[in-house]
Amino acid sequence: MTMITFIEIVNRWMDVSTFYQQLIKRRKKSFLFSALYAAFIFGGRHLMNKRAKFELRKPLVLWSLTLAVFSIFGALRTGAYMVYILMTKGLKQSVCDQSFYNGPVSKFWAYAFVLSKAPELGDTIFIILRKQKLIFLHWYHHITVLLYSWYSYKDMVAGGGWFMTMNYSVHAVMYSYYALRAAGFRVSRKFAMFITLSQITQMLMGCVVNYLVFYWMQHDQCHSHFQNIFWSSLMYLSYLVLFCHFFFEAYIGKMRKTTKAE
Repeated sequence: MTMITFIEIVNRWMDVSTFYQQLIKRRKKSFLFSALYAAFIFGGRHLMNKRAKFELRKPLVLWSLTLAVFSIFGALRTGAYMVYILMTKGLKQSVCDQSFYNGPVSKFWAYAFVLSKAPELGDTIFIILRKQKLIFLHWYHHITVLLYSWYSYKDMVAGGGWFMTMNYSVHAVMYSYYALRAAGFRVSRKFAMFITLSQITQMLMGCVVNYLVFYWMQHDQCHSHFQNIFWSSLMYLSYLVLFCHFFFEAYIGKMRKTTKAE
C-alpha cells in the first residue's frame, strides 16, 4: 500500500459524519489527558526521588527517531502546500486559506498533527525516569499545545497551516538532535542554540500570524473568532518569553560565567 493510498483511505474515514462527533469527544478528553499528565509528573518525580535512574538509552533513540521521521514527513508535506499557496496566491491567502484542512494530503497531516500532541507527552516519561531536570517550559508547553490544538482543529481557524508547518519543521530538527544525542553522537552546542533560536523565531512568527488573522478578520477575509486569537496570542507570547529566558540562562549566562572564570 502506497503512502498516497493510505492517506486517501484515512481521508475517506475522516469525511464521515461521525468524525466531528469523535473529535468533540477528544476535545473533552484533552483535559483528561492534561490532568493525567500533570499527575504523572508530580507523582513520578516523587516515586523516582529515592530510586536509581533508568538508562533507557535505546528506547529513547527509537522514540526520538520515530518522532523525527514523523515530523520530517509532516514538514515536507505541509511545507510544500504552504509554499505553493504563498507563491501562487500570496501571503493573505496563505494565512486565511482554509483549504489546508481539506486538501487530499494536507488534511491528513493536519489531523496527524493534532493527534500527535497526545503521544508527544511521552517525552516527559523519559525525563522523569532518567531523573533529568524538568523545567516549567517543557510541561507547560506540552499541555497548552495539546489543549489549543484539539480545541482549534474543528473550527478550521485561519493561520493553522502556518502554525502546524512551523511546528513540524522545528520538531523535525529538534527530535533529530535528540536522537543523535541519545545514540551517543557528539553534537555541537551550536546545534542546540540553533534549535532554541528556531523556537523563538517560531513564537515570533506565531504572534505575527495571529495579528494578521485579527486584522484581516475585521474585513471578513479570515475565518476565526476573537477568543481563539486571544488564547493563541497569549500562548505564543508566553512561549516567546519562556524560550527567550531559557536561551539566556542556558547559553548567554553560561558563556558569561565561563568568560569570567577564565
